[in-house]
Amino acid sequence: MLTDLLSQLRRYDMVQPGDTVYVAVSGGADSMALLWGMYLLREKMGIKLAAAHFNHHLRGAESDRDEAFVREFCDRWDIPLAVGQGQVTPGKKGLEAAAREARYAFLRSLPGKIATAHTADDNAETLLLHLIRGTGLKGLGGINPVNGIVIRPMLDVTRQQVLTFLEENHIPHVEDSSNAGDQFLRNRLRHDIMPLILRENPRLAENLSATAQRLRQDETALAELSRFDELPTVPQLQSLSPALRSRMLEQFLQQCGVREPEANHIALAESLVFSPNPSARANFPGNVTICRNYDRLVPAPESVALQPISLPESGTVELPEYRLRITVSPATEIINTADTFTVCPEGQLFLRSRQSGDNIRLPGGTKSLKKLFIDRKIPAAARQQIPILCDSRGILGVVGIGVHLDRAADTLPAATVRFETLEHTI
Repeated sequence: MLTDLLSQLRRYDMVQPGDTVYVAVSGGADSMALLWGMYLLREKMGIKLAAAHFNHHLRGAESDRDEAFVREFCDRWDIPLAVGQGQVTPGKKGLEAAAREARYAFLRSLPGKIATAHTADDNAETLLLHLIRGTGLKGLGGINPVNGIVIRPMLDVTRQQVLTFLEENHIPHVEDSSNAGDQFLRNRLRHDIMPLILRENPRLAENLSATAQRLRQDETALAELSRFDELPTVPQLQSLSPALRSRMLEQFLQQCGVREPEANHIALAESLVFSPNPSARANFPGNVTICRNYDRLVPAPESVALQPISLPESGTVELPEYRLRITVSPATEIINTADTFTVCPEGQLFLRSRQSGDNIRLPGGTKSLKKLFIDRKIPAAARQQIPILCDSRGILGVVGIGVHLDRAADTLPAATVRFETLEHTI
């Protein structure tokens, strides 16, 4: 077992001389084998060895027995020990997941690398669990040998090798009574399914663990190919292979705030890519909304409709929240551009956002504002913030687009309404 342990440590460059390595020790066979193996290799590897134990308090006196056992063993061999504890309550993903989260939160708080005793059997079981639940290449990769400061040096070691190693070195261990029950799916897999498959191939654990590690290498290569500084355009995404496209969309969702994108979330993002609607949008976990902005997928900005704002008969109004300065003055000449309108207003001048049924006549003819904004490829989320200049009769013009030709002045006297963009100041 020591040879396999050392080989895994070196293959993945898990430790360097001078590192402090905490072995996560429950007191069970696997973790005691790892602790003793790392103890025997500590001088060869040039590391500082310590142990870490977390008491979940889930099994009453048995949990306290495990802690006492680990304390006694570490005291006997002068191995520094860090102990954490907590009352674990089931979360949305169940008791097992909650216990794992509490344990890893404690382990990651320690000032060193964390070595966990996952074996080839654990890796094989994990691969099968993912198959049962449904998974992709990442799930088929099983347990990651290195995940930040967490290392798993025993993924090439079988459970039988562990028991033999403990017996040869006269290392004691304790049994967790919860492992004997079938409350958890992993236990049912271990007790009922694995023995049947092992009859067909006694090397099942080694083979599945090796397969998982090869698939993890493939996943790593695909992940490298799918990295991006900016998400490709919709046409580019459509032309990519599904393997690269799905990984890019997964990264994009994470960047937008979807913490753990699942297969259905990635499929929903793909539906935006192939949607015939250039302004399609979809909602994701974490109150994240992604919208299609014609040739781009973008996180939807907060869309707040522009509230009606009254303008003076003459004078200047600044609207910093919309980066606008509006000047109303008597016209000295007729000027009509995208940002300057010469009109003969009736009643109060005011700004508002687009409303259902709005129309405007431009040189190309009369169009609804909805169709006009679509033709101009203005993102749906931005349309409600485009100011519409109105009076008591209706629309006079659309800022950034032009005057309503039916309302444009053709003689003086008239009023000129000029819109300017306010620059950001620091």
